[in-house]
Amino acid sequence: MFPNDKSIETLQQLFIEVKKYLALQKRYTQLEIAEKLTILLSTLILVLIIIILSMVALFYLSFTLAYLLAHLVGSIVTSFALITCVILILIAAVYLLRKKLIINPMAKFIANLFIEDPVKKDEQYGQ
Repeated sequence: MFPNDKSIETLQQLFIEVKKYLALQKRYTQLEIAEKLTILLSTLILVLIIIILSMVALFYLSFTLAYLLAHLVGSIVTSFALITCVILILIAAVYLLRKKLIINPMAKFIANLFIEDPVKKDEQYGQ
């Protein structure tokens, strides 16, 4: 089948190189997944910290506004009720606009993180 032993040796070298290539591709994929998961988790932690701090700030701001409104409306109870209504309206607005405000940006972020544009990838590697 093969005219000389050199062809068999070349095929063996090719097989070894293909094995090395596949091992390197596996390692590259593992590193890429680790990088993207790190970005995803760090973003999640950052968003959670911002949400928690924003809730604390909103809590104190609502108390401040309630005490300021107490002089205008005549009663501290009424001012707390007004602030509560405003917060409930904000919650309803966020719920109604959840797709536009939360779901779509999150889906876009995750898609951009895990799905690479081939044109950008070629530009990144100078091809």
